[in-house]
Amino acid sequence: MLNKIFLSTLLAVGLVSCSTPEPRTEVVIDQKYQEPHRPQYHFTPDSMWMNDPNGMVYYDGEYHLFYQFYPDSNVWGPMHWGHAVSEDMVHWEHLPIGLYPDSLGYIFSGSAVIDHQNTSGLGTEADPPMIAIFTHHEPVGAASGTHTFQYQSIAYSLDKGRSWTKYEGNPVLPNPGIHDFRDPKVFWYDEGQQWVMILAAADRIRLYTSPNLLDWTFTSEFGGEKGLGGHGGVWECPDLFELPVEGSDESRWVMLVSINPGGPNGGSATQYFVGDFDGERFTLDPSIVDDVMADEEGERALWIDFGTDNYAGVTWSNIPAEDGRRLFIGWMSNWQYATVVPTERWRSAMTVPRSLHLVSTGSGYRVESQPVEELHDLRGEKVSFEASGAFVAYELEGIDPGQVELELALTWSEGTETVALKLSNEAGDSLVIGYHPNEGELFIDRRGAGLIDFNEHFAGIHTAPLQVEENELELHLFLDVSSVEVFANGGERVMTDIFFPRERMSKAELFSQGGGAELIEGFGWQMGQIW
Repeated sequence: MLNKIFLSTLLAVGLVSCSTPEPRTEVVIDQKYQEPHRPQYHFTPDSMWMNDPNGMVYYDGEYHLFYQFYPDSNVWGPMHWGHAVSEDMVHWEHLPIGLYPDSLGYIFSGSAVIDHQNTSGLGTEADPPMIAIFTHHEPVGAASGTHTFQYQSIAYSLDKGRSWTKYEGNPVLPNPGIHDFRDPKVFWYDEGQQWVMILAAADRIRLYTSPNLLDWTFTSEFGGEKGLGGHGGVWECPDLFELPVEGSDESRWVMLVSINPGGPNGGSATQYFVGDFDGERFTLDPSIVDDVMADEEGERALWIDFGTDNYAGVTWSNIPAEDGRRLFIGWMSNWQYATVVPTERWRSAMTVPRSLHLVSTGSGYRVESQPVEELHDLRGEKVSFEASGAFVAYELEGIDPGQVELELALTWSEGTETVALKLSNEAGDSLVIGYHPNEGELFIDRRGAGLIDFNEHFAGIHTAPLQVEENELELHLFLDVSSVEVFANGGERVMTDIFFPRERMSKAELFSQGGGAELIEGFGWQMGQIW
């Protein structure tokens, strides 16, 4: 049976009145999701267009994932908040659309919190409201060239996010005259007993505080200085949170800022900053200033992911203290080509969920990413690959490379130019993931990985700087039909790329060039389906 989303009321490109009852969506789900290129263990919408993750919050045993969604087309249009829930961030249940456009505009990106103390007065302390904070984007004003067409509004839910009421006093934060003024991420700052909003404003960040989520006061700005991070495009989808420094009693604050364009391999990407936060102002850590500001052109930054397909990622709020992790997910695409990738029923997927970790290095603090342990529930029987001895080519047998998790530990002799994993199929497609020791760079080469001519920017070799010790490299890879996520050396460097093979990849082979390489040890797990 074909998947279908039935809309009881279709929204036109224009806006609906505030007084119009918001339609509900009945979702009929085909449990197989077997369309060409459909990932099997990454979140995808049942159908139509999806981009940024929004409103990510944990409450009463459920991880909520809202996302930018257009239910009427597989290309971007008037934005809604799609909605799904999960008990483990892995297996997802589609729910009806959470937020619809209204007379104030489309529903752009934002965040969600649990107002435990009922500071907003929109619930009770016994039944605290879930509050969504989002950008209203007014399209008529945007088309006319005004600078005040984006502003911040809220909605609240008293039934665990199943139904929403928009606040009658919206917007709660009017636009002060900034053309790009969007994507609020809100959190409770316990030391100051106040809410904090971090907001993207053109090519910088603005910070606001509030006692009640309704009344906001501007406190500071970050990022306008020349050379402070990448400024190749507009800043979007910020986040701000505290992380412990691994192996110490210290902690620092981390700010995420997505940028488009301006990524390290072109188009969209997410940079980060590490520093201190006093409740009103974020200050970059002195140990990082020289490194981040080294490029006179202002294009040097620290990146969460060096691949081309991890954008707009933010973290879940309200994670229980006993869990203690900072949990992250991103949109697995790139604005250079997102609207034209060769899928039909749906467009876009999310990355696997990840935990973020702060480490102290000789170059300052760095954020590392690791796939969440809950993904282990998808593992099939473990396949062990024998240590190889020196090889020029070594096939990894006993796995289906189209849907697999791999852990590989590799070494090589001096002078080796390339050590890599090649995925291929009977159609002649190939994807190569590897390392160039002489250049000290990790790479993904998708030039021959199938369909590439739908956009001039898609084909290419993407690289990430990575220095290794003693000629050894650990690769942790997640391959899922049309995507690869590479976690190198425990998440020190991460790359995410999508690709579109003409047939499912069927062969996995290690190879080396210019010298000898060895597989020290390797493991594989066939991965299950999440629906």
